[in-house]
Amino acid sequence: MRVYQWEELSEEQQKVVRIAKEQVERSYCPYSHFHVGAAALLSNGEIIRGCNQENAAYPSGLCAERSALFAAGAQYPEAAVEKLAIACFTGGHFTEEPGAPCGGCRQVMLESEHRYGGKMEILLYGEKETYVFESAADLLPLIFVKENLLG
Repeated sequence: MRVYQWEELSEEQQKVVRIAKEQVERSYCPYSHFHVGAAALLSNGEIIRGCNQENAAYPSGLCAERSALFAAGAQYPEAAVEKLAIACFTGGHFTEEPGAPCGGCRQVMLESEHRYGGKMEILLYGEKETYVFESAADLLPLIFVKENLLG
């Protein structure tokens, strides 16, 4: 993991993070009031947006990361995700420290990397600093992939 101040991020990284920050406004979170936005930069240059969607039947909701990754796979199944930015907003402001993806989202990120055979840079935005990971595998040690199912 690398830690960056905003001005140290590349223009491309800043663009993807900005879009993730914009997505918190589209979040539907009447229960937790914890808004999460995500943006996935694809190998074809497209940026797919996602945000968390809660539901009174809690397991029926969906995290921002997964909504972006699943939309990317549905709209552009041939394009790898090169960068995934995540921003969290609560109490009227973005979180000071970066928010971390849940275990389910980490597994989906990892599956996306394996699907396309490359690394996905993960950017976790916080007002104080942004954490940058070279790969989803950095967030999920002892990975579980399709080869594990073969016995």
